[in-house]
Amino acid sequence: MNMAAVKLQTSVVSQAGKHTASVIFLHGSGDTGPGLRRWVYDVLGQNLAFENIRVIYPTAPARPYTPMRGAQSHVWFDRHKISQDCPEHLESIDSMCENLSAIVQEEIRAGIPKHRMLIGGFSMGGAMALHLVCRYHQDVAGIFALSSFLNKDSVVYQAVEDASQCPPLPELLQCHGTADELVFHRWGEETNSLLKKAGLNTSFHSIPDLNHQLCRQELELLRSWILKKLSL
Repeated sequence: MNMAAVKLQTSVVSQAGKHTASVIFLHGSGDTGPGLRRWVYDVLGQNLAFENIRVIYPTAPARPYTPMRGAQSHVWFDRHKISQDCPEHLESIDSMCENLSAIVQEEIRAGIPKHRMLIGGFSMGGAMALHLVCRYHQDVAGIFALSSFLNKDSVVYQAVEDASQCPPLPELLQCHGTADELVFHRWGEETNSLLKKAGLNTSFHSIPDLNHQLCRQELELLRSWILKKLSL
């Protein structure tokens, strides 16, 4: 299935005033942009909204997903299986990087330079954001990854190592619940450690007793970080 040249649907929380920066927030596997936007609203009691920052929630097209025995699901890329140790499904990852790059270009056309953009996501969305930024858009203001991990042999690590020869690289904010599926929190920590070793400026926040989900503490931390990175 060729996923190239797909125009992604987006759900947008517009800025209240003049548009001077943008956040692209990618959902987890099986979700949608509107679904993530509603989830954030339910946790915070309001939208993740700002005076000058537009927040964009794209939706991954439905595609056959191998861990679900080929059933259609809204996923950013395919996985051979959910494991740190297997090879990445680079064909699907690379085609989705192309599709998401079109959203970056739309924001540039709207007058927003890349150093005024943040890209991140929840779970698979965070992994997708790491591929997109570290391999193709290293000049954005930062990356965030919530409950996310990369495979041990991810091409992202080499991309970061190569780019670290000519810094600056974007800063990574990573958050993970300590109660997340026994191994996922450890995978997230290992991902952060390997990215830091490769040359990325990273921070890792463990959220006590949080499962594979969002919480208010995490989203308030994210909101503060967005304001810090994109303040004029």
